[in-house]
Parts: sequence; structure tokens; C-alpha cells
Amino acid sequence: MDHWQDPDAPKPTSRKTSASAFVQDDDGRLLLLKRTDNHLWTIPTGAVKKGESVGTGAIRECREETGLDIEITGLVGVFSTPDHVIAYWHGDKLDEVRQPINICVRGRVVGGRVAPAPDEALEVRWVDPADLGEYPIAPALRQRIDWGLSGEPPYIA
Repeated sequence: MDHWQDPDAPKPTSRKTSASAFVQDDDGRLLLLKRTDNHLWTIPTGAVKKGESVGTGAIRECREETGLDIEITGLVGVFSTPDHVIAYWHGDKLDEVRQPINICVRGRVVGGRVAPAPDEALEVRWVDPADLGEYPIAPALRQRIDWGLSGEPPYIA
């Protein structure tokens, strides 16, 4: 459960680094996937594993979640605000409350084909930015997307 700017959010118990891939096609459409756990739309995102760089993690997550191979072309930003925490539950038990550190990179497709991972993505779509309002997206992810679309220098906060 995402808590965004929620004064009643549980206190964080851990911090972990994740990588996101902000990928647009030649027509400016954004690569989105629909998550299996909460049915929200997102850009490819996941934990950076031990032994890999942020860039390698973003490339791996994009391939795992969408079937597409990307190369990194730039940086959208580093998103680490303390007013965003994610509560992870196992049944009725709260396992962890994570304050994420997300590094969002820009990428472009260099291979593969759209093939949603059944355990991570219900659907993968190329979405026109003008249509993003039709897609339920968590506020923290929407912040990354909006910054990526703005064309501003990398965000650091």
C-alpha cells in the first residue's frame, strides 16, 4: 500500500533502491504496464539487486515486465522524498514499511517484443501522454512520469 504525503502513514522500517525505466517510442508514447498486485499503471520499476548497477537493474526490470530490451539514454531523476512510504503486508501482518529511493532513467527500445510477465503485468501499452488521465497511476509514479515528460533537467529530491 502506497502512502503519499499521508500524515498518518506508518513510519519507515527500511530503505531500498529501485530503478524505473521511462521509455517513449518515436511517436512520444510512453511505455506503461498494469500491475498484477494493485491493478495500477506504472512504468517498469523494481528493486536493484545485489551485484548490478542502477542502469542494469532498469534494463532487467523493463525486459522482465514488458519483454522489451532497452538502452539507457539519460536520467529523469532521483526520487527519495520522505513523505512517500510503501507498506508491505503478508496477510494481516505488516512485514515492512519502505521509504523508497528510486532512480528513474530514460531509455529507448532496442529489441524484444511486448510480452507482459504474467506474475508482474496484466497488460503492457504504449500510451499517448495526453491520455494519461485515463489511467490510474500511484502519485509517486505519476510524479516521475510528469517530470520525465517535462523535459526539465534531472530531478533530485
